[in-house]
Order: sequence, then C-alpha cells, then structure tokens
Amino acid sequence: MNFGDIYNFDPKLLKLAEQAENNCFEAFERINRCAEYNGAKVLKAFSDNKVSEPCFYGSTGYGYGDIGRETIDKVFAQVLGTEDALVRFNFVSGTHALSVALFGVLRTGDKIVSITGKPYDTLEEVIGIGGEKGNGSLMDYGVLYGQVDLKDDGTPDLDAITTAVKDAKVAYIQRSRGYSLRRAFTVDDIRGMAEAVRKGNPDAVIMVDNCYGEFVEMQEPSAAGADIIIGSLIKNAGGGIARTGGYIAGRANLVELCSYRLTCVGMGKEVGCTLGMNREMLLGLFFAPDVVANALKTSAFASELMTILGFECSPRKDEQHGDIVTAVKLGDEEHLTAFCRGIQKGAPVDSFVVPEAWDMPGYSSKVIMAAGAFTNGASIELSADAPIREPFAVWMQGGITFTSGKIGVMLAVQEMIDSSLVDF
Repeated sequence: MNFGDIYNFDPKLLKLAEQAENNCFEAFERINRCAEYNGAKVLKAFSDNKVSEPCFYGSTGYGYGDIGRETIDKVFAQVLGTEDALVRFNFVSGTHALSVALFGVLRTGDKIVSITGKPYDTLEEVIGIGGEKGNGSLMDYGVLYGQVDLKDDGTPDLDAITTAVKDAKVAYIQRSRGYSLRRAFTVDDIRGMAEAVRKGNPDAVIMVDNCYGEFVEMQEPSAAGADIIIGSLIKNAGGGIARTGGYIAGRANLVELCSYRLTCVGMGKEVGCTLGMNREMLLGLFFAPDVVANALKTSAFASELMTILGFECSPRKDEQHGDIVTAVKLGDEEHLTAFCRGIQKGAPVDSFVVPEAWDMPGYSSKVIMAAGAFTNGASIELSADAPIREPFAVWMQGGITFTSGKIGVMLAVQEMIDSSLVDF
C-alpha cells in the first residue's frame, strides 16, 4: 500500500516522483545537517536565557515587566546572532516590520539605496516609488531613494554598490527574490555586498530583508556584516505555529530606534502587552529549524520533479538555497493556473477552493495565490503564487511536513495531467 492509492495518482507520476525523491538524497542529507545545527543553536538559546513556564503567561494593558516578552527578545537575538531584537505579535506582516525598521532608522534628508534592484512590490508605496504622493511614504517625509540594479545574470554589481552608497544612510538588501527569476541571496552573497558597502561608506547601516531566509543556512546575515535584519513570524521563524508577528534584530541602538517607531519615543520596548501570544512564538521558534528543513526538502523535490518534466526551475536541488522559495517557469497562464489549482487541492485547509487571479492590494498585476493554511497567509505552509504576466512563472514555498509538501506538488502535476497540459 502507498499514498498513491489514496490520491489516485497517475502510475507514471508515482514513478517519476519516486525517481525525483531518490535524486534528492544528497540534498536532503545536507538539509538535515543544517537543521540539526540550527536546532542546537535554538535549544542553547532557550537554556541560556532560562525560558520557563512564566514566560508563556500573557500580560494586559501596558505590559510592564512582561518577562516573556523580554525573554523572547533575548532568545531571538542569540539565535540570530545580534545584540538585541524586537519580537512582537503587533507586526502584522513582514512588510510592516520592514516599514517600522525603515521609518525607525531614516530621517528627513537621509538616503536609502536598494542595492539588490527594485524592492518587493509591497514596499514600493512604503518607500514612495509607487502609489500616490502624500500618503506618508518615506519620500513624502524627505527621504531620498537610490537603486543599484543587479547585473544581467542576477548577481549584485559590487563596484556600482560601492559608488552608490557613498552618501547613503541605509544600504538595503532584499534576500529573497520577490517576483523575479534571480536566485535568492546566500549569506556569502550578503557578505560580499556588505564588504562593497563598507568600502564605499563605512558608516552606512546595512539592512537585510531576511524574509524566507531564516535557518536555510547555518548562519544568518548578521554573521556577514548586516547591521539589522527583519523577518515575519508567519514565515520561517514562526515554525508554522506563530499566528502573527515579526522581528527586527540587530545592533542595540538601531533596534531601540525601531521600537520607538512601533510604540512611541521614550517607551520603546518597555511597553506592549502580549495577550497570551508568548508561548506560540517561543514554540514556533523551537520548531522552526525542522519546519524550514521540511520546506527545503519540498522545494528540492518540486524542483527535481518539474525539471524531469521539462520545466525550468530555480534553484535546482543541488544548489545552495538562499530561501525556501522555488520558481518554476510554466510558460503560459493555463499551465500556471492549473499548477496553482493542484497546490490548493493539497492543502489541509480550504482544499475545495479554486484559486483565481485578483487585484491584490500592493501589487501591480493580478495575482493568483494557492494557499490553504492553518494561519492565513503563512508562507511557511505550502503555497504557490504568481502575477499573471510574462514569463508565467510560479513561486512556490513552504511545507511544514515533507509528506504534505510532496503530495501537494504531485497534485499540482496531476492537475496539469488531468487538464491535458502534461504528456508523459
């Protein structure tokens, strides 16, 4: 007996899936070693900072003296290799945490230079390079913006970075790819960019959008020269358990400035009730290294299976991942929507829903999203999304268990088979 009988997969698909998984053996071993190291790092941070049951209790009102909130900040800072951290359920998304960090650090007349090309769609209005003037963007407040485009091969232009940051307050790095086909940046890539920034401006604040990148490698960007890193708890760092939240981690003085933006000047990190959310943030972080490993295995499996079927994928199974995302070029809208329908069918929640493209807030094109998650929008749970535009690529991420991730990918292929879009 096998799960193919439960899902009535095409026998040829079952054979190809078995081949793809066998081909991923070495990649899976590498992923397991990374998860083991990061799991030890997390466990040590819990013990070093004396996590105990009182840390799980929630506070109300002002939240003065919330031992859990203070301990969570210390644990995250140690795990991420930073001086301090601001970890709060109040962050509604990764974009919100990034916005707080940008407004916390930048002042009128300062300049931010995005050194990895144009930032993700949802940040365009935050910066002011998109949306209407007068909405309260950084540029509305007199912050200047510069950009260093990536080279044609998707790699950073280090010489151009050194020149561009000479008058910058913030050098901004987006680790994940967004809706582009360049590869996600590894910690070594970030180290090279940080060195280029320091060469041009030793005082620039190196800020890294670390969304989708936590625990993918044994080090975080802080080990490569980043001054401040930001992420979401409904992605990697929340382990599929945290229902909301985000973090800002880095140099203590910068984290303090960001805390003033989240609450108010003079109070910063000292206030903010936790309403019983501490336990799931700690438990999510504890699970995160293994959950990320499952997502990476799902990514490697999907890349190998779709490659066998003749589709172009990035990254390939044997490449070093910079995040948990796999991009698959499907060629046209029909293949794209069929793939997303199949991913949706593999969801534990809302599997019966048929995804359709719509005008999502913050995006410039219609977007189709397949996601049936225990936490709405949790990208660490298996999902696939794409703008309806050339080159009709889909960006797939997540998989809190490898079994569910694998089945979801196979259902995506089965949907294309059933729609006569794949012929063995």
